[in-house]
Amino acid sequence: MPTISRPDKPLGRVAILWRGDDAERRNAAPQASRFKAVFAALADAGIHAEPMVYEDDVLDAARERLVAFDGVLVWVNPIHEGRNRSRLDALLREVAARGPWVSAHPDVILKMGTKEVLHSTRAMGWGSDTALYRTAEVMHAELPARLAAGPRVIKRNRGNGGQGVWKVEALASPGGQAMVRVLDATADRSEDLMLEAFLGRCADYFEDGCVIDQPFQARLPEGVVRCYMAGDRCAGFGHQKVKALVGAPEARAGAGPRLYTSEADPRFQRLRRLMEDEWVPQMISLLDIAPRDLPMIWDADFMLGSPGSDGADSYVLGEINVSSVFPIPDEAPVAIARRVSERLRPTA
Repeated sequence: MPTISRPDKPLGRVAILWRGDDAERRNAAPQASRFKAVFAALADAGIHAEPMVYEDDVLDAARERLVAFDGVLVWVNPIHEGRNRSRLDALLREVAARGPWVSAHPDVILKMGTKEVLHSTRAMGWGSDTALYRTAEVMHAELPARLAAGPRVIKRNRGNGGQGVWKVEALASPGGQAMVRVLDATADRSEDLMLEAFLGRCADYFEDGCVIDQPFQARLPEGVVRCYMAGDRCAGFGHQKVKALVGAPEARAGAGPRLYTSEADPRFQRLRRLMEDEWVPQMISLLDIAPRDLPMIWDADFMLGSPGSDGADSYVLGEINVSSVFPIPDEAPVAIARRVSERLRPTA
């Protein structure tokens, strides 16, 4: 990917915000942070960027600083050590209402960065037979029939790192008590228990608005392809053989780190074309997101589905990550800087 030429005068000022404690806040420096490549790419594009290390106890001071910037780039997970983003999201909405743009804006995260997007876009080419449960009662009534057709994956609406994600499959149920085998995405081994007990574990998930239910993809052991996007353009790929929800020991043994490649990786050009030319335009139309408001960096995780009649692999969306996409491919910081440059330039 070509570099961005530096403009004659600075395009603007942006803050790069992430969560951290007092010590990290005192010592924050662009060249020492994990976002140093992003800071460097922004500087090469003529954009002044400053670190903003956030925690809820410095909310008022953060507000005072943030409103002075032209834009804010946010890297904060939805759940971190028992804390959520509720106070931060309220702050970011307030900041955006006062002028600076925010990426990703909390309202955009709610549209595309929660598991509910899997249900909202289920009719698209990346979709699958996805169900949505708004209440525990509906889940109790509908899940058994879906399990009878094969294993399902239950997902909490908001979370990261596999929190609240389960593979569930029906077992023989002697005595009329429905039994299931469940595998927590963060665990190494499955366990057998009564369906009622599993449903009890999911009770708190409805605080996030809903629970999502997808068919388990049998080709998951072949790996997950992560497509990184800067706005509506591909910024690179990551491929990983995963352990999460993979039960077979030999398949788990083949798991490894995510391997990053550029947007030009020949293995994924069909996926790139689908994302740029079809799926992203369809998604933003369906979810009512202005192209200008797409996050500066986001990603979509795909599992391999059944091959088509032409033998080409199909792709099934597993989740979209928006809140805190990192690490990223080496080429992504320049793509982010290009996107930020476009956002800072006034519209015609």
